[in-house]
This record gives sequence, structure tokens and C-alpha cells, in this order.
Amino acid sequence: MNSRATPMTQFTETDRREKSTEVNITQILRTLWQGKLWLLLCITIAVFLGAYRAFFSAVPIYSAGAVVVLESRKEQVVSLDSVVTGLSGDQVTINTEVEVIRSRELLEKLVLELNLLEDPEYNRYLPSHDRKISVRQILIYPVVKLKELLEEDDGADEREPAAREILDDVIDVVANSLSVSNLRQSFVFRISAISESPTKAALVANTLAELYIKDQLEVKFNATEQATVWLTDRVGQLQAELEKAEANVKEFNAGTELISAETLIGLNRQLKELRDRLQGLRQTRAATQARLDALVAAGQQQDTAQMAQLAGDRSLTRLLDMMQGDDVNDRATFDARFEQIIDRQRLELDRTESQVSALQTSIEEQEAQINRQSVDLLTLQQLQREAEASRLIYEYFLGRLKETSIQQGIQQADSRILSRAVIPLRPSSPRKTLILAISIVLGFIAGAAILLGRELLQNTYRAAEELESRTGYTVLGQIPMIPARKRKNVLQYLTDKPTSAAAESIRNLRTSVLMSNLDNPPQVIMSTSSIPGEGKTTQSIALAQNLSGLGKKVLLIEGDLRRRIFAEYFDIKNQKGLLSVLSGEAELEEAAVFNEQLNADILVAQKSTTNAADVFSSEKFKLFLKHLREHYEYIIIDTPPVLAVPDARVIGQQVDAIVYTVKWDSTSRRQVDEGLKAFESVDVQVTGLVLSQINAKGMRRYGYGDSYGAYSEYYDT
Repeated sequence: MNSRATPMTQFTETDRREKSTEVNITQILRTLWQGKLWLLLCITIAVFLGAYRAFFSAVPIYSAGAVVVLESRKEQVVSLDSVVTGLSGDQVTINTEVEVIRSRELLEKLVLELNLLEDPEYNRYLPSHDRKISVRQILIYPVVKLKELLEEDDGADEREPAAREILDDVIDVVANSLSVSNLRQSFVFRISAISESPTKAALVANTLAELYIKDQLEVKFNATEQATVWLTDRVGQLQAELEKAEANVKEFNAGTELISAETLIGLNRQLKELRDRLQGLRQTRAATQARLDALVAAGQQQDTAQMAQLAGDRSLTRLLDMMQGDDVNDRATFDARFEQIIDRQRLELDRTESQVSALQTSIEEQEAQINRQSVDLLTLQQLQREAEASRLIYEYFLGRLKETSIQQGIQQADSRILSRAVIPLRPSSPRKTLILAISIVLGFIAGAAILLGRELLQNTYRAAEELESRTGYTVLGQIPMIPARKRKNVLQYLTDKPTSAAAESIRNLRTSVLMSNLDNPPQVIMSTSSIPGEGKTTQSIALAQNLSGLGKKVLLIEGDLRRRIFAEYFDIKNQKGLLSVLSGEAELEEAAVFNEQLNADILVAQKSTTNAADVFSSEKFKLFLKHLREHYEYIIIDTPPVLAVPDARVIGQQVDAIVYTVKWDSTSRRQVDEGLKAFESVDVQVTGLVLSQINAKGMRRYGYGDSYGAYSEYYDT
């Protein structure tokens, strides 16, 4: 009986999935090595195409370059500030200048300067005169044409392109033929031009450099000219404003008193003196008033001594000394003199009052005059300042106008041509060595992509080690495709060519099967596969022939009750078979047919209305196999595919060895996995696998020639 499968000898579905998703660098390299012929073919084709491109089809392209340097520091002829300042030389400015050189306005000037509209190389609307089309034009023109087709309205009539459209198209072509680069850490620009003509390439580069320098001068000249016109108008306006301001100053001076800051200072000084005098007079008036009040009070009291003392008059003092007794005359004289003194004091007080009043009036007039002249002085100063400001602005703009007028003749460009482009002697493209090198690389990449892509998409088995690694079962043999057009010729081929690769592979299979269990060598051997057409029947017949060649008694049983294809291999008609023996209608000796070419007995299948799985799972079939073990040394049962019907799984429980056939590069991995899983589900172990119908040429084509034992070289065919 067949031994049961153990977990140690089988891969789980998870193991298989994980193994299939691993990236094996060694396997990738092995795949590339095995497909070296494919790689060599792809490289050869790529090199051929590259050589054809480099030596025959490519249009020679010449490259020329002019070098322009940015003048970051300039010596001025005169020390005048320019209307347009020079470039600063920072990275932003450098990048800006690169874009200026590549601008469409400058390229348009280049096209018109060199009349490139009449050049077929740049104007695709002109006849090409059977000239080769460069790759650059091949890449550019279809895109332009496709764009034009997409932009056209449905059903719109074709029209001739406008002059502006042709000019824009030529500018696009020129722009694609030019490149501008800046040398790192420098103010140097390289203007490169490519063309099919070496002279034209140098001419385009030099002309663009010259136009760039000329454009800088034109920009400065135009800016200076515009500044001159504006300054001229502005100076005229400022002159009129200055004249008006000066006229306002003169008119104001004519309508007011002659005033100045010094005059106001003198008036303020006089005002201060008047106020000081007023203060003194007021003090004098107060003293005079106090003395008068004291004299009047003393006169009222008739105190002559006090009156004489307060009066301070010598005459009054003398009269006081002369007064004796009650002399009325002396008294009258004394009183008269005292009255004179009081009158004089009153007169002095009146005079002082008059002076105070006069000073107050003078101070008020002086203050009014100062206030009036202060306002006038402020107005005058404001008018004078406005006139002076107008004069300064006028003089500044007048000076700038003269400077700008002078600069129109001494403008300098911010760049200069450091090196003019020279006419190239050799084309810059195609670079034949580089093209061949790239072709080799691309050919290798394409070949590797084909090999790895094919390997990635491969869903079949082409090598025994691959079959073993994915399934976990041992590969017992590798059977090449037997070159027999009809199935009846298979046995004849193996008989006629015993040293052929097919015959030797059958002998190897026989040895592997018999040695699969040294303790209990298999007696009942079952052959099955995943699907029909994998060569299991041919393999069963060949194995039976090989075992009988050892002098063993062999029985070959056709276990497929549905298809019954033994008739295609043997000339057996209307013969009782397996069902007749199981039903008891015939004996084994009567049903089994001996075939001389096979040198073994054959028990064919019969059509039955009973389900085949029920037949093979019956007790009669078990007893039948037991009976066969006693009469034959080896029994080989050819069963139906395991994925088609359950017969193989039923029969497999009664046999000693199961040989599972996988057709080379045909049966999918999923079919093999499902077939093996079908046996595992009923706890039946497959003894080993056979990779059948191997195509030797296909092995070499896929790069597996070394994996297949080189049967076609070592053995006779």
C-alpha cells in the first residue's frame, strides 16, 4: 500500500506563496545567464540598428559655440550716473541674462537677420530638396503637426499658414537648435548652436552673441533717449515754476515794508527798552504820588516842622527858622511856599503820568508793528524757500538733462564677446562610439527585460529544479518528447532506438521509481497527471516495456474507463477487459492480452454505466489488486487526470507508488498545485513527479539547455 504523506515532506500553501514572492538575485542572474543567447540576439539587433543610425541614416549635426562675458565692473569715461545702471552680477541677474539670450524677441531678430525663413532646415514649409531629415526635426515636426490637427475645427478647410505662424514656427525650430549655459562660479555664458552646416552653426552662434550685445546697447540708448525727452519737458516745467516763485517773492517785497530778521531783532530790542523805561516811570509816579500824599497830609495837620522836613526845601526850612511867635506874615509866607511845593509836586506827578501814557501807547504800537512784520517775514521766508527749492530742483534736472544728453554718445554694453564661434571641422553628432555603446546597453536592457518579463509571466515548468522547489516533491525523471507522429509508433521507436534519449530517460525513471522505497520496493505503480494530454499514458506504456525488459512479469492496466485510449497504441478490438474481470464474466487469463512488442500483459478498460469511482472504491477492486500482486511482479495502472475525475485519488489509496506527470512548459503551476493538493486532501502521498514531453530545442531557446542533461548530445536520437 501507498504510504501516507507526512508534514515534513510537504510544503504548505503559505510556504509556496512565500517562496514564489521572494526576490532571488541568484535566480535572476541564472535566468539572464540561461538566456544569454536571447541577450546576445537583442544586443546584436540593437547594435545593428545603432550602427545603421550612426553610419547611414543619421544626418551629421555640427555644433559651434560663442563665449560671452558679463562685465560686472566697468571703467566710465566720465563720472556720470547712467540712466540704466549696469548689471550686478549676482546669480539672479545671470539667470535672467540667460533667459534674455533665449528670448523669442532676440531669436526673432536672429531669424530676420540671417533670413532663416528662406532656409529649408528651419522652415518646414519650404521644399527640402531631398535632404535627409534630422532626428530633431523628426521629433519636433510630428508634434507640431499633431497640435495643428487637434486645433483644427471639424470639417474646416485647409488653409495656408499665415506669415506670423511661419515665423513663430521657425523661431521654435531655432530655439530647439540653441542652448545657453553659464559656467559655474563665473560671469561667462556659452551660446551653442547646432546645424547641418558647420558654417551656419558658427554663424548662428556669433550672430546671436552680437545681437545680444547690440540689444543691450539699444535698451540703454532707448532708455537714455526717453529719459532725455522726459527731462527736457520736466526742465521746462521746473523753469516756469521757478520763475513764478521768484516773481511771488518780488511782488511780496514790493507790497510790504522793508523787513528782515535783523530789523525785527532791533524792534524787539527797542520794545524791551521802552518797557524798561515804562517800569521806571511807573516807579517814579508811585514815589511822586506817595510824597504828594504825605505833603498834603502834613499840610492838613499844620505841623510846620514835619511840613518843612517832608518838603526838603531850603527856603521853607529858612522860613521855618525865621518864624517866631505868632508872626502872621512869616506864617503866610511859609504856607505860600509850602503850597508852591505841593503844586510843583502835583505838576511833577502830572508830567510823569503823561510820560507813562505816552510810553504805553508807543509800546502798543511797537508790539503791533513787530507782530505785523513777523507775519510778513514768515510769509517772505516761505516764498523764498519755495523759490530756492524750485531753483535747486531745476538746477538738478538741468544737470541730469545735460549728463543724459552726453551719455547718448558714450553708452557701453554690459557684456562683450570673449570668444567667437569657429567653424567646426567634425560633426558633433551622431557620436558613433556613444551610439554603439548605448545600443549595447539598450540591447542588454531590452533582452534582460524580455527574459525577466517572460520569467515573471511564466506559469509553467521548464526545469526539474524549479518543479521540485515549488512543489516540494522529488522529480523522478525527465522524459523528452518522443519523435513519433502516431501513438502506435511509440513502442516501435523505443524498440528500434534503445539508446535514444527517450529510452534512457525511461530507464532513469524506472530506476528512480524502484529505488523510491528501498525497504518496500513498489509493485503496484500508478501513473496520473493534472489534466489530459500530459503524456502519462505513453509514459506508463514505456515504463511497462522497460520493466518487462528486465525479465519481469508485468501487467499494464488501462484505468481510464471514460476515454479508453489504449486502442490508439495497440491493435486490440472487442476484447474483454477490466470490468469483465471484476464482474466475474471473464477470468484474468482470458481478459489479459499479451503484446509481443510490449512483452507484457495488457488489461484494457471497458465502457460502463457504473460510476468509475464506485468501481475502483469497491471491495472487488481491492481483492483484484491483491490477486494481481500474486501473479505479477509489477502492475502499472494508467489512471485518468486527477483534476478531471476522482478516480486517481481512489485508486491511489491502493497502490505502492504514484508517478505524477507534468507536461513541460504546458501545465500551469496552479493546476499542478491543485492536483497535488487533491491527493493531500485524501491523505495520499505522491511518490514523485515526472517532467514529460521536454522539447530539447525549446530548452535551449529558453536557456535551460544545461538543466536538461543534454540527452540530445549524449545519446542517439
